[in-house]
Amino acid sequence: MAALGCDAPGMKTFDVLIVGGGHGGGAAAAALRQHGFTGSLAIVSDEPHPPYERPPLSKEYLAGEKTFERLLLRPESYWSERGVELILGLRVTAVDAERRRVVLNSGDVLGYGKLVWAAGGAPRRLTCAGGDLAGVHCIRTRRDVDRLKAELLGAQRVVVAGGGYIGLEAAAVLTKFGKRVTLLEAFERVLARVGGEPLSRFYEAEHRAQGVEVRLGVRIDAVVEREGRASGVRLADGETIPADLVVVGVGITPAVEPLLAAGAAGGDGVQVDGQCRTSLPGVYAIGDCARHANAYAGGAEIRLESVQNANDQAVIAAKAILGGGDVYKAVPWFWSNQYDLRLQTVGLSLGYDEIVLRGDPAARAFSLVYLRAGRVIALDCVNAAKDYVQGKALVADGRRIAPELLADPSQPLKALAA
Repeated sequence: MAALGCDAPGMKTFDVLIVGGGHGGGAAAAALRQHGFTGSLAIVSDEPHPPYERPPLSKEYLAGEKTFERLLLRPESYWSERGVELILGLRVTAVDAERRRVVLNSGDVLGYGKLVWAAGGAPRRLTCAGGDLAGVHCIRTRRDVDRLKAELLGAQRVVVAGGGYIGLEAAAVLTKFGKRVTLLEAFERVLARVGGEPLSRFYEAEHRAQGVEVRLGVRIDAVVEREGRASGVRLADGETIPADLVVVGVGITPAVEPLLAAGAAGGDGVQVDGQCRTSLPGVYAIGDCARHANAYAGGAEIRLESVQNANDQAVIAAKAILGGGDVYKAVPWFWSNQYDLRLQTVGLSLGYDEIVLRGDPAARAFSLVYLRAGRVIALDCVNAAKDYVQGKALVADGRRIAPELLADPSQPLKALAA
């Protein structure tokens, strides 16, 4: 912290400094320019690439269906043409909110008028013995996936730890590659944190039908080593599952340590208000690392790890910096591609007390409508794009609709929303 307190002759200062080169950081810079901001603007990213999308990494990019260039949020020329300086391959290690400065891991100091923290998070890794062995992979950055792809050719058996979106998407792609995949989930069902049991059981059955061995309610005791590399995982009950590679998808840890050390309120993420302002003067936070009171979670403070959240909070923060008074209240949405299944979710199913099945899971096209006290709070739509599009209005309004009407797929949801 000493570097923050000293004079820095020639220190570069920006009117707005954005930390993070993911969707949130890129969207914040674009929104500032689109809404008329003419001051100096820079993005600091610890990756060597211009801002790019993360969700396709575990889907189309891992599968080789999209090149990295197609993941870029904007063409590389966009940033220079709009006067956005990209400071790449460097990480912010400390923040001095009083002097409005940050320190980079290079030792350089940057000044700012406003700071937008869009640093996202780091993938949680296995904390057991062997969790850091060669052959154990996470999926968060292009570098992560490139490393995994480079080792796939010589691998036949893969253990995937985690039955959330990342784990299931990776399992689907690896199965397409002809790998023998075992998926391990500590809970008694996959997608336990994000959906109801009918959704979990449907996806468990689909993955098993594709050849994935899905193991539920299991815990990893250690990653087994052979010649310095992972050769399998040992479960808490003593069973060892052989593996040439281990892919870990067990969530992220929000990257907020420098802000918390500077005095920002928070813990699991940094707390922000309705305009994405932290408790530090002139400092905003958006995206995966921003903990906020969400209207669609009953007002509870949550973090949302989604493109939607990063995008919408970026616009709110940009408008606030420009003096606007808009408050964040966007309907959450998510998606996941696995095999030929497209899952689209709108709303948050937290605290639901009833699930209505709409359509037939056996036909591989259906929706689950989540109710709380009779009101529609969320939908999970599997190969049911119309329900997803039309159901957003029901979630936004918190409509009370008779379950028997919701369950009838011959009744368009837009008619029920009228």
